[in-house]
Amino acid sequence: MGWSLARLRCAEEETEEQISEDSLFDGDLKCFQAIKGYRFSVDSVLISHFVSVRENDRILDLGSGCGIIMLVLLYRWGKRISDIVGVEFQRNLADLARKNLQANAFETCGRVVEGDIKNLAAYVAPESFDTVVCNPPFYGHGSGRQSSNNEARLARHQILANLEDFIFASALAVRNKGTVYFIYPAGQIAAFIALLGKHRLAVKKLQFVYSYTQIQSDARLVLIECSKNGGSGADILAPLYIYSEKNGGFTEEMQNLYKKNISLQC
Repeated sequence: MGWSLARLRCAEEETEEQISEDSLFDGDLKCFQAIKGYRFSVDSVLISHFVSVRENDRILDLGSGCGIIMLVLLYRWGKRISDIVGVEFQRNLADLARKNLQANAFETCGRVVEGDIKNLAAYVAPESFDTVVCNPPFYGHGSGRQSSNNEARLARHQILANLEDFIFASALAVRNKGTVYFIYPAGQIAAFIALLGKHRLAVKKLQFVYSYTQIQSDARLVLIECSKNGGSGADILAPLYIYSEKNGGFTEEMQNLYKKNISLQC
């Protein structure tokens, strides 16, 4: 039997979550997140560093979770960001994102809207953002390994909204010639690009992400930069490797993504 929105809300409210306090950038950035619920992973860090931020950018983060992408962008580029807004359906996660903004003194720099991306026009004006960042759920409804935790299941699976819903919302929110960033499983890139074209988002840059440097394997993820009504032609960046070897540590390139930065907070 399918979940109704009312049942999903009820399940959220009945869940008493234990929260951990984690950090990035040698402790410079705090991030509260559920111990047993949805926790951010390497894909959030990857896309946060893939985004190019321009002066006075207005940025929208769709499906913001605990706000980790907003936090990293504000930590790295705060003085350049005019406004940053996160949209998150799950109340627990939206509250955590607000808590994380406050914990890092970003509460005047960013804000979080609790809402459904399928009804995005009710929360933000069309074409009102320069940049949209989106780390959508990777798994179709009923596919992939299902978590027993409701919060994690909703964040990782396309139960509340499917991939096209996220692409449609991104195209709606970004201005003409504005930029949209996605991260998604590399094996689904063909279908992804077809949906982007349907919604007038032209691919401008791709970077494929592999697990290991020394083992031949297919790309695991792909980072995608699009332009709304952009022209033809795209750059394929050098591959990015996550681990130096199987069961080994991060590559030097990945380690650099977690290192302390000169803060440009607003």
